[in-house]
Amino acid sequence: MTDPLFCLDARTVHPHFPGVGRYTANLAGALMQCLNRSEQLVVLRDPSQVNGWPATGARVPSIDVPLSPFSVRQQWAVPPLLRRHAVSMYHSPYYLMPYRPGVPTVVTLHDVIPLQYPRCFTLNQRLLFGITVRLATRAARLVITVSAAAADTITKLLHVSAERMLVIPEAAGAAFRPQSEATVDALRQRLRLPSAYALYVGSNKPHKNLVRLVEAWGRLRPTQVALVIAGAWDMRFPEAPQQATMLSLEQSVRFIGSVAEADLPALYSGARLFVFPSECEGFGLPVIEAMACGVPVACSTTPSLLEVAGDAALRFAPHDVEAMAEALRSLLTDTELRTELSRRGVARAAQFSWDATARATLAAYRRVLGT
Repeated sequence: MTDPLFCLDARTVHPHFPGVGRYTANLAGALMQCLNRSEQLVVLRDPSQVNGWPATGARVPSIDVPLSPFSVRQQWAVPPLLRRHAVSMYHSPYYLMPYRPGVPTVVTLHDVIPLQYPRCFTLNQRLLFGITVRLATRAARLVITVSAAAADTITKLLHVSAERMLVIPEAAGAAFRPQSEATVDALRQRLRLPSAYALYVGSNKPHKNLVRLVEAWGRLRPTQVALVIAGAWDMRFPEAPQQATMLSLEQSVRFIGSVAEADLPALYSGARLFVFPSECEGFGLPVIEAMACGVPVACSTTPSLLEVAGDAALRFAPHDVEAMAEALRSLLTDTELRTELSRRGVARAAQFSWDATARATLAAYRRVLGT
């Protein structure tokens, strides 16, 4: 038997896929450290999009594929490439992939939110997702997901058998740790951040629940602390800024858009608190990243966040604006509580590591190949 060559599709290491891209880049770097001597790893890479790799420090052999995961051409272009390079097993971290890759396949599904929150998506988006995610699960011998809550939802909605499901959590990257005051101050000046701020990091899609977050902030109206909302911005969903304007919170709520990944540890570290009010998540990586940076966290009681945060966060029901406001008030005013949650958060984040994720993923690869 020839030495196995594992192939991880890294074309999602791209600003369009902030969460999946970070998962893929961190996984690739960690996998390289865990391979047996007889094993090899190669990634599929879009040569026009390489900006995710420097942040990981990973030196991973690559095969150039100048095709987006959205391209239909990948269906007939990628399988011959895998055969030409004698790939033993193919892993797609995204549901848009070649559905007949011609080799044993693993797919990671982070969530199935379009099936859970259809109101947030157009009819065409829902139909496309429903078809392609089912094609992905049928193509795969194993389906990896990132939390038990996500696995339960995928099993129910896509009828994937428990034998083909595997839960392997994500983790914060090595760069996510408390940053120096000088580093935080430099970022604060460059991004023109307020001296004291609460922080949210993520998209503005409706299930992220930003309208209620702004409403909760409006009930508090703290004079010394601003709410900073950072992350990829979808112009189709302007409701949160509109809510801030309606409540006359333009000076108290700042929407700063996407922040470079290299700046995220300092952005987290400078926050007085981190809040994550999402109605639905596959994992909730920003919660672990904030904890790793020593920031006290308040988050919603959506199942995956309960699973990920454990007892290291202050929790509130996502639809209860008053409960959300009370959690924010407690963290803003109670120094001892912030100190305690910061301590718990650092310890909780340390329970997740990319080394453990990579080792479990490699075990999945070997299982698929029967080695």
